[in-house]
Amino acid sequence: MEIVFVCLLVFCIIFAFDVMHGRLQRFLLYRRRKGFEQHETYFRSLISSNIRYFNKVDLETQQKWLIRTYLFYRSKKFHYVGVEKSDDMPVLISATAAQLTLGLENFSLNYFRDIYVLQHDYHYGYYSLPFMGHVDSSGIYLSWDNFLQGIRSAQDSSNVGLHEMAHALAYVNFITKTDEDRHFKKEFQHYSKVARPVFQEMQKGRKTLLGDYAATNYHEFWAESVEVFFENPVRFHNDLPELYDAMTRLLKQDPYAVLISRQAAA
Repeated sequence: MEIVFVCLLVFCIIFAFDVMHGRLQRFLLYRRRKGFEQHETYFRSLISSNIRYFNKVDLETQQKWLIRTYLFYRSKKFHYVGVEKSDDMPVLISATAAQLTLGLENFSLNYFRDIYVLQHDYHYGYYSLPFMGHVDSSGIYLSWDNFLQGIRSAQDSSNVGLHEMAHALAYVNFITKTDEDRHFKKEFQHYSKVARPVFQEMQKGRKTLLGDYAATNYHEFWAESVEVFFENPVRFHNDLPELYDAMTRLLKQDPYAVLISRQAAA
């Protein structure tokens, strides 16, 4: 009899926990959704006027992008170092992170609580050359001038926001392992099988659209690949098709297909 009572009690506790947990999740989702609705118009206007790729994707993807931007924005603490804060800064930076991780399940880069925004190039550690951005255990760092130039210029395939978020994505998956995405980790092995030979050839002097900086080390090769993947997908698809395909599998996105479908519909 006691065993039956204990089993019944355990069942009731589990059932009650599931019910309360479900209600809590729905309540939190409701709160987040209400908060997002208050910001949606501003977010959409700001992102669509600054990030070209946003206007290329379909409306469902745009909505997902906006919601993830809001959730990322709410989860971070932004610090402004030698630069005057403006409302667009945290939103556009969050939108860039959301762009990169749009196809992934884990998108918040939870290890990183702090994002530092600086005005110009800056010096870091013992390096002699100035930095446009970097990622380390203390946070994500971005120079605002370079960030803006990256999202607004379509000529140089350079985007420091995407570059640093690519470093942050690799950091949380392979270094801290605090916000691992199983799909990303699994597919990164396939990506590396394709990418390593290209990287090694570039270190021997081969020139590609990824640029010389991609040959610095494999971390930079990955980050530069992300920049070109979104900034110049047509040439990436044509010049390095196997690497491009590996990127589409890894990030579960296909900017080339998005652009081609847009052109066909125009």
